Amino acid sequence: MIKLKTQINDMAFSFETGRLAKQSNGAILASLGETVVLVTAVTSGKTREGIDYLPLMVDYQEMFYGAGRIPGNYFRREIGRPSEKETLTSRLIDRPLRPRFPDGYAYDTQIIATMLSVDLEVDPDVVAITAASAALCISDIPFDGPIAGVRVGRAEGKFVVNPTKTQLSNSDLNIIVAGTRSAIVMVEGWTAALSEQEVLDAIFFGHESLMPLLDLQDELVEKAGKPKMTIPEPDSDLEFTDRVRESAREKMLAAIQIPSKVERVEGIKCVKTEVKEALAEVHPGREQEISACLKDLEKELVRTLITKEKRRIDGRTFDEVRPISCSVGELPRTHGSAVFTRGETQVLAVATLGSSEDEQRIESPTGQHYKHFMLHYNFTPFSVGEVRPMRGPARRDIGHGVLAERALAGVVPPADDFPYTIRIVSEVLESNGSSSMATVCGGALAMMDAGIPIRDMVAGVAMGLIKENGEVIILSDILGDEDHMGDMDFKVAGTGEGITALQMDIKISGISRDILSKALMQAKDARLFILGKMKKVIDHPRKDLSLYAPKIITLNINPEKIRDLIGPGGKHIRGIIAETGVKIDVDDSGEVNIFSSSGEAAEDAIKRIEDLTKEAEVGEIYLGTVKKIMDFGAFVEILPGTDGLVHISQLENRHVKNVKDILAEGDEVRVKVIGIDQQGRIKLSRKAAMDDEQGAAVQK
Repeated sequence: MIKLKTQINDMAFSFETGRLAKQSNGAILASLGETVVLVTAVTSGKTREGIDYLPLMVDYQEMFYGAGRIPGNYFRREIGRPSEKETLTSRLIDRPLRPRFPDGYAYDTQIIATMLSVDLEVDPDVVAITAASAALCISDIPFDGPIAGVRVGRAEGKFVVNPTKTQLSNSDLNIIVAGTRSAIVMVEGWTAALSEQEVLDAIFFGHESLMPLLDLQDELVEKAGKPKMTIPEPDSDLEFTDRVRESAREKMLAAIQIPSKVERVEGIKCVKTEVKEALAEVHPGREQEISACLKDLEKELVRTLITKEKRRIDGRTFDEVRPISCSVGELPRTHGSAVFTRGETQVLAVATLGSSEDEQRIESPTGQHYKHFMLHYNFTPFSVGEVRPMRGPARRDIGHGVLAERALAGVVPPADDFPYTIRIVSEVLESNGSSSMATVCGGALAMMDAGIPIRDMVAGVAMGLIKENGEVIILSDILGDEDHMGDMDFKVAGTGEGITALQMDIKISGISRDILSKALMQAKDARLFILGKMKKVIDHPRKDLSLYAPKIITLNINPEKIRDLIGPGGKHIRGIIAETGVKIDVDDSGEVNIFSSSGEAAEDAIKRIEDLTKEAEVGEIYLGTVKKIMDFGAFVEILPGTDGLVHISQLENRHVKNVKDILAEGDEVRVKVIGIDQQGRIKLSRKAAMDDEQGAAVQK
């Protein structure tokens, strides 16, 4: 057993191997503070026939026992679909690792990261990224590592590596950075509309902070690393490869330059089919080789067109954004809607308002929390002309949705100022690159159309990179083909002031500060252009909410009266909801929010609430019910749950020997409040009420 340690943000970070999960190819027990993650890497050691890609599975799972909790579901175990947090962390681990496996490695490989213990101040996600790299590095699985991941926050104006959750709660940025010694390979996070320079500084502060974690992995490999397995070199027939490429080159070059995506895809497909059929007759049984050659040729031609001929496949300049059109108010019965189209990417975004009852409850090992703003991204098969089963959101859909949600969350009003639950749904209607950033644009437009008082308009754009023979070309608003065949996918969203969210994945060894700086500034120019187009359609939230949106009426009651409003077992409040059709939220402070689409129903609910929570006032006359007879007087309920004492001396303008001579339990009687003592006890008078009523009658 080997255990190594270093320090991160004044906390011990450790790797241990050789004691647990020894039948895996590589296993690491990683700890930061009291957060402990076990990561294993396993390979099948063989390639499935017909596989020409890396079949890598990455699964992150959070165990409730790690926080001393039992799951709250029916089965009381961690089962079923992964949580959003587990899905996002799986993607965070996968993205920086996948490009670092060698070409030709196509063995089934699985990485499982299990959170065994969680420190409520330390998020396991970045621990799992680094531990996954360490598990691969010490294993016999070929891997170009190490890499490491850290989180960057800013506390009191200074950057902090792997900030605690307390520090992060006061931070204006939250960025995860993964990288090697020489370069950054992944970035993910959000900021409070910080400038490009501030974001750049934060990213490279994170990169510098990776070095101790990389040193630790190098030391671990020296002490526990296994020899790497040898990957068989693929059989290469250069003469055959050249024949395939030459037979398809001219037709493929023409096909990749067809402007329309649908026609371009069909054109490329026809070229590949024609070449395969022609060569299959002469070279039977080599269809897979032919397909691989044609795939490589397509990629080469797209990249050559950009690097040598300085043209993109759709004819745009490198910094040009595709044509944009957008509209709002598309759907009459929704609360807010928008269609955003950029080139051949199109989304329909719909905003819906609800009450706090509609908040999303999220259960995790660290406890429950609620979201009052959520965004759901739906990638439809017809958006790319495909036929496939509808099986709910995939990992990619969840990741894109959360990225867009982070981009917009910073401009959404806090629940204290706008007590609605907000849900945005993005339906991708067409896709040819950057549907997640189109979702950001459509989501902002839909919220403005709904009258949600967002702080500013937000737009997003995806940037690409082609790095060839020392030349670097950055592309604005990339197409799907430029994403697949390029070296970078860098999504940047923000307002006119600064960046609100970003996500970067690199397919090459990494990028430098100069390249990243240029990409951020080019993205800013594109974002400002897109914002200008959006603001021509709607430049501020509508003054009024949709007629179909629930209306909120806020009342403030004495906190001590909350139990009277709720009633025994919730009887009172459930009755109001059932009989009026409204929704009612009650805060511990005594704030009562009534949600209703009908003014009449809202007024009815207000009256009922006021009746239940009304407080006695000195000098007021009430029609009460006698609840109890005592020798010294009678207790009369003047308001629901509120009663007072009518002393025997206050029954009539004469001496009364027996209370029962005047009143009986259940009688309705008019009484006047003549006093409330410091303990809240109410003094009532029947004779004072009678005197007041007689006086009023005389005046008439």
